[in-house]
Amino acid sequence: MVDMFAGAVFIQQALGWNIYIAVIALLAITALYTVTGGLAALMYTDTVQTFIIIAGAFVLMGFSFKEVGGYSALIEKYGLALPSPSMRESQDAQHYNITPVCYTPREDAFHLLRDPVTGDLPWPGVLFGIAIIGCWYWCSDQVIVQRCLAARSLTHVKAGCILCGYLKLLPMFLMVLPGMISRVLYPDEVGCVVPDVCKIVCGTEVGCSNIAYPKLVVSVMPNGLRGLMLAVMLAALMSSLASIFNSSSTLFTIDIWTRIRPQARDRELMIVGRVWVLCIVAISICWIPVVQAAQSGQLFDYIQSVSSYLAPPIAAVFFLAIFVKRVNEPGAFWGLMGGLLMGLCRMGPEFYFGTGSCLFPSKCPKLICGVHYLYFAVLLFFCTGILVLLVSYSTPAIDDMHLHRLVFSLRHSKEDRTDLDWEEEEGGRKRNTEPYRKIFFVAATNEEKSAIVHLISWFCGLSGSQAPEPTEEEVAQASRQLPDISEDPVWKHLVNANALIMMAVAVYFWGFYA
Repeated sequence: MVDMFAGAVFIQQALGWNIYIAVIALLAITALYTVTGGLAALMYTDTVQTFIIIAGAFVLMGFSFKEVGGYSALIEKYGLALPSPSMRESQDAQHYNITPVCYTPREDAFHLLRDPVTGDLPWPGVLFGIAIIGCWYWCSDQVIVQRCLAARSLTHVKAGCILCGYLKLLPMFLMVLPGMISRVLYPDEVGCVVPDVCKIVCGTEVGCSNIAYPKLVVSVMPNGLRGLMLAVMLAALMSSLASIFNSSSTLFTIDIWTRIRPQARDRELMIVGRVWVLCIVAISICWIPVVQAAQSGQLFDYIQSVSSYLAPPIAAVFFLAIFVKRVNEPGAFWGLMGGLLMGLCRMGPEFYFGTGSCLFPSKCPKLICGVHYLYFAVLLFFCTGILVLLVSYSTPAIDDMHLHRLVFSLRHSKEDRTDLDWEEEEGGRKRNTEPYRKIFFVAATNEEKSAIVHLISWFCGLSGSQAPEPTEEEVAQASRQLPDISEDPVWKHLVNANALIMMAVAVYFWGFYA
């Protein structure tokens, strides 16, 4: 939803479209090639677009620093990037009784580690809260996990993750600093504070910081490069949306639909996955007003706050399940349910009362919303962990025969592992009934299908050349085969060395900007 909104902001700034028209156009194109494509198509487009968008971002960064006068000039001018006096002293501003703190840039804007009480991103929350969110995203989020599981070898998985680490060093210079330059160059638009003016500039009354980057692209880049940059940005955003849709579809079909219908075959799962993507599109459109108004209109804070309310329980269960062998399924389940309930108890009132802004403080009770969302993430993580351990130690433990190579203490085990879900999966396959196979789009031959059925089959990926359904014996045999995770020593050492170099560079930048 955040990627969708960010793409819509780009379209709005470039073409002047209404935000809802921009979102519908973006989602329509994305849903079309997500539904008709697959994971391989997404991975190839992601790879190509990554190099193009990085090249474009470097060009934009060059033009931006040239426009502002260099890095030292940015440091000097950013604190003075105030809206024009005519705007600050207008009748509208006087009507809202706007104080200087509402439009003056923060003094700690160039520091990563900020005051633990008054900072907008307190340093304990940044170090521990964002680390918890990062653990959830990089270790258990379906978008990342799905790509890692699709790799050819363990070395490829590690190399891909390390490459992502290198790429994550770039946004500081390719996005954050150009965004600050945009505030310096266009303080009236990016730093607007009068609600009526902000409504005209970006369509929301709580602030227009979200348009900083697209405003820079539209205003600074030359005509030809501007069009290329906008096209690449939209393509990358659509690729991100497609990845999310694809992963959401996988989660729904495998983890939910197969529980409802254990006898569902691959064709049915494909159709259900496509329909679920369309449902996600509809939900995303309805969520736009929430994204616009949340966290004073700042998209980054919205991303982090929502993640802080929903991700820590997953991170806690994932962490404990790996390092504490005693954790079992009831502990994980009730930990997730309890953590989700605690997160919703914070997220619900915050969305109901609103996060407020400098002009209009939120009416959410301090007891609920007074704790910074990053501190809340840390608190939620530990509360979930305690709940998981309490339930796990109060219920029977899982036998070691089910845990070989799944937990840290048994990572080097050579014994055969018996899957806990094997009997359930076997029962689901045996309950596969013949009547389902007689549905018209499965049983009918290509000659008997009408044009509409052909169109539906193509849209759902059910072409006539599709491979036949695997037999029960083939599925059982494939599930028993263990993948080869051995690594070539040369590539293993090269990858590990790059991991150390990447971490050293990251620590250096953290120390430099702390």
